[in-house]
Amino acid sequence: MRVISITPVHVTEAEFNRRQERYDRISPEGLKVTLVNFIQLDPKELETPEDVVASDLGLIADIGSINRRDYDFLMPDCVLDPGFRKGGDEFVVGMLECVMSDLVNSGHQIGAVTRNDAIGAELVRRIDEYGYSANFVGNEVINLGFDAISNEELWHSSLETAVEKLAAKGASIVINGCSAVNLIESRLVLEVVDPAEMALDIIFSHKKVLETN
Repeated sequence: MRVISITPVHVTEAEFNRRQERYDRISPEGLKVTLVNFIQLDPKELETPEDVVASDLGLIADIGSINRRDYDFLMPDCVLDPGFRKGGDEFVVGMLECVMSDLVNSGHQIGAVTRNDAIGAELVRRIDEYGYSANFVGNEVINLGFDAISNEELWHSSLETAVEKLAAKGASIVINGCSAVNLIESRLVLEVVDPAEMALDIIFSHKKVLETN
């Protein structure tokens, strides 16, 4: 199975290579993710509402340049699902929509953690747009910069208090609100989901079920 993914911002060569290596490691056997860099040079970070909008519109433009005959699906490399529209292009899969649907169907009350307010606001907006607000207890912002995405220790240390707050709000599981962070196993009070890894597992399993039927 072949999936293409586009970064939500234009990243450096080092960050691009780190993300591709991560996909190689977390993808289920039999699924290959090919990552491509966001064509536009801006935004380079998702720090403001304007950056979030620019990322979404830029992904739509980038999707138009993909040779679809080479891939089964496209999944944007971002938990905010830039370029994805529910009920729209079947070639494009939304990471957040996919994960939320599965967790809601499993009976979870879901919380999320994002690194800044702009990302958090868009994640909450998307969840409401998808119709899952009744199963969402809220988002906690951990106020970290873009460099923290590749700093596993820093990100993880910031999760502890946020996850405790979400547990107090009734969450039974938490979505890590960044698709490019390597989560570290720890004694967090709740399971924290890697949305990229979970979405790829769901996509691959769904395809196998369709092929069997």
